[in-house]
Amino acid sequence: MTQVLDLVPIWTVILAAAVFFYVLLDGFDLGVGMLFGLAPDKRSRNTIMNSIAPIWDGNETWLVFGGLGLLAAFPTAFAVIIPAVYFPILVMLLALVFRGVAFEFRFRDAENKTFWDRAFCYGSAIATFAQGVVLGAFVQGFPVRDGQFAGTSFAFLTPFSILTGVALMFGYGLLGAGWLILKTEGDIQAAARRQGRICLIGVVTAIAIVSIWTPIMVPAVAARWFSWPNIALFAPVPVLSGVIALGTWRSLGGKAETAPFFGAIGLFVLSYIGMAISLYPMIVPYQLTLWEAASSPRTQAFLLVGTLFLVPVILTYSSWSYWVFRGKVRAEVGYE
Repeated sequence: MTQVLDLVPIWTVILAAAVFFYVLLDGFDLGVGMLFGLAPDKRSRNTIMNSIAPIWDGNETWLVFGGLGLLAAFPTAFAVIIPAVYFPILVMLLALVFRGVAFEFRFRDAENKTFWDRAFCYGSAIATFAQGVVLGAFVQGFPVRDGQFAGTSFAFLTPFSILTGVALMFGYGLLGAGWLILKTEGDIQAAARRQGRICLIGVVTAIAIVSIWTPIMVPAVAARWFSWPNIALFAPVPVLSGVIALGTWRSLGGKAETAPFFGAIGLFVLSYIGMAISLYPMIVPYQLTLWEAASSPRTQAFLLVGTLFLVPVILTYSSWSYWVFRGKVRAEVGYE
């Protein structure tokens, strides 16, 4: 009997990486979009906008890739998750579209530039909050019957999902502040340091609340983290989170320009690892495992061939764009 190669772990890594790259890359430019609304004058707003102008739309490639990968490699999970969070995903996509339109029109429609500036800020905030609501609903889990979502249209809307929505706004704000510290100078950078500290307080508070709330809400998560020897094996995750948070706080108050951004990335990495520890091997939390939701091995093998060509292309042009547009930005040199 021929043994079939198990491609589920490979697809799990691919999709996990796609989601993380989206959260990281689109996260900081959504964060910049939210902080953009706090800029005091036209020159500051132009500088902030120019800091993400060359790369913001390419960052969203990972969102498309992740969604299509979920549909193709784990269709049962797609059939459960999307109906469960249809409304926040719809709101997120509309906000991203409106944000993209505002980005272009603020340079073309000078008479209504203030309107488009506000639209860019609000679109960034709404898209971020919607993503956080989707995350919270996902962690809570969905009712499933016969492989289909069995809940109501607004089952996603709970105090926990609202908390994660607000938490992600602080998280993206921290990433955005780190990016502005990297890319700007003077008053804009100083303001980003102050805003970064406020966002960091929100992030640490949210991590603490979610870390307490989730095990109380889901006994399986409590058993995963607090049984022996797991509690010893997983202890480095919260310990490192505290160390990185403290280091990020100090770097935001000092003169370091790279440490705040990479500190924010570190907090996201550890939060992502913590979520993976809590949920693995579930792709529909507490209902369907990765293997139960996967497409056939032949389908996954066929898709993997194209993916192995596509992913290096995405990584190459993304890396190249960041390399070409490295360094500080100025209001006078940019998108216009």
